[in-house]
Amino acid sequence: MSVKVSDHILQRLREWGVDHVFGYPGDGINGLLAAWGRADNQPRFVQSRHEEMSAFEAVGYAKFSGRLGVCVATSGPGAIHLLNGLYDAKLDHVPVLAIVGQTHRTAMGGSYQQEVDLHTLFKDVASDFVETVTVPEQLPNVIDRAIRTAYARRSPTALIIPGDVQELDYSPPTHDFKMVPSSLDRSSWTAVPSEESLRRAAEILNSGDKVAILVGQGAAGARAEVEQIAGRLKAGVAKALLGKDVLSDELPYVTGSIGLLGTRPSYELMRDCDTLLTIGSSFPYSQFLPDFGKARAVQIDIDPHMVGMRYPYEVNLIGDAKATLQQLIPLIGEDRGPEWYDTICDNVSRWREVMERRAQQSADPINPEYVAHALDALLPQNAIITSDSGSAANWYARHLTMRPGMRSSLSGTLATMGPGVPYAIGAKFAHPDRPAIALVGDGAMQMNGLAEMITAAKYRDLWEDPRLVVAVFNNRDLNQVTWEMRAMSGAPSFLPSQELPDVQYAAFARSLGLTGVRVEKPEDVEAGWRAGLEADGPAVIEFLTDPAVPPIPPHATWEQMEATAASVLKGDADRAGMVRQGLKAKVQEFLPHREK
Repeated sequence: MSVKVSDHILQRLREWGVDHVFGYPGDGINGLLAAWGRADNQPRFVQSRHEEMSAFEAVGYAKFSGRLGVCVATSGPGAIHLLNGLYDAKLDHVPVLAIVGQTHRTAMGGSYQQEVDLHTLFKDVASDFVETVTVPEQLPNVIDRAIRTAYARRSPTALIIPGDVQELDYSPPTHDFKMVPSSLDRSSWTAVPSEESLRRAAEILNSGDKVAILVGQGAAGARAEVEQIAGRLKAGVAKALLGKDVLSDELPYVTGSIGLLGTRPSYELMRDCDTLLTIGSSFPYSQFLPDFGKARAVQIDIDPHMVGMRYPYEVNLIGDAKATLQQLIPLIGEDRGPEWYDTICDNVSRWREVMERRAQQSADPINPEYVAHALDALLPQNAIITSDSGSAANWYARHLTMRPGMRSSLSGTLATMGPGVPYAIGAKFAHPDRPAIALVGDGAMQMNGLAEMITAAKYRDLWEDPRLVVAVFNNRDLNQVTWEMRAMSGAPSFLPSQELPDVQYAAFARSLGLTGVRVEKPEDVEAGWRAGLEADGPAVIEFLTDPAVPPIPPHATWEQMEATAASVLKGDADRAGMVRQGLKAKVQEFLPHREK
């Protein structure tokens, strides 16, 4: 039997070590689906409920495995559905390859069914490499370039394969003019800055008395080196949300997340430092960095296109974080006094007490901070945690203590709703022997999480550790936007846009043969978590939480929060059920770090 183009595509993916492809079928990829049948489903085709979920699962797989994520979709609408997940990969710098079908070449330009200009559609999201295959001899080069580019640029790439091309007999490129041969190897490489730039950076860091370090996901492979340079500098370390699992939160000088969803000690670290070292992060919110002109700054990043644009850095070290720090550390002195370090550690200790008190505050019916806080002590040492966008991300960022061996992520730069559950599914295929936990708001669960629990049920038997625990914060409110309206617009919640219908999430899980637990009282929260973590398969734990618990910014003052409370209560007498009259008191309860 002859080898078809579709057969060769799957063979080349296998040769690149691809073992899972996340997708949804359609006639635009019928040739590929037939090839999967001939290949005994290698690499494994993982069927999602929607192509957007396929892309998110590929992103989650790539984030937690460090390997290429691959997704596949049919022509037209299937390809369009991939876009949000691919933009998530683009903005979070994740290597993903999208393979999409296209109408037959003979029909192109004829306004044929499902004909979309896919090259134009993908030219932004897959700007580093997108190509349409029109003859077999383009292979394997375009596959190899798409994969190499995705790895090298840490970005999504795309291949468009017309349906009739998938069915052609494969013939490799020849040794002729205008043929492009290819090869598989992707040798590892390491970039390091020049010695002169390292000396300049060391001079700046050595001159500082109050050093702050900000790490992002680019520092993930340099954990030991970050700890070592922090020790020499007696610095505090704040973490961008994508770098939450870079360092253990058990280290006394790690101040936790930074930004609007961050911690008070991270805010104080940046406010009071005189020197800043940023490692592997493009954290965009400069208002949470030191005031311009107050701190000297150095940045380390492997991507020269991403340096120097968040803060006026004096030295931008272009290089791999681990290799660069190994060159930089010997140049750093160790003669600093303990005052700054002690202040950082005291701030962290005080914040942990604040978090404990916030978690114990009463709410109606359950305080969402307590839900996350209760999980923290129960987290398995090898847990993989995902968070969706929304107010649940606040509690994920502030209450979960990352310990050695744990992994976590969320949609960082795109901050899209919907990836919490598919990320966790992608993580389960990357690490089938580890438990995955997703923190999801009811808005995101209604958007796509419910349907994707069907995918979890479908594949549960493939996972050595079958646990995939989805916690739904059910407050019947699109809560993050509600609070943004209150804080930024001075407006009470606009019910037609914000109020959500009450859905029986746990009952839906049970209808799929999964564990489903509905928790309605604070005293049952811990038992609910244990039920999920002890289940023999995927579980949905539904917590009825209070929408009036405010996600207080780390820099908030009493005056700002009282003004927010006043704006919430404004006009409520005429809006039955909008917000309880006790909200102002509740805001005050949840702000125990009143400034002195």
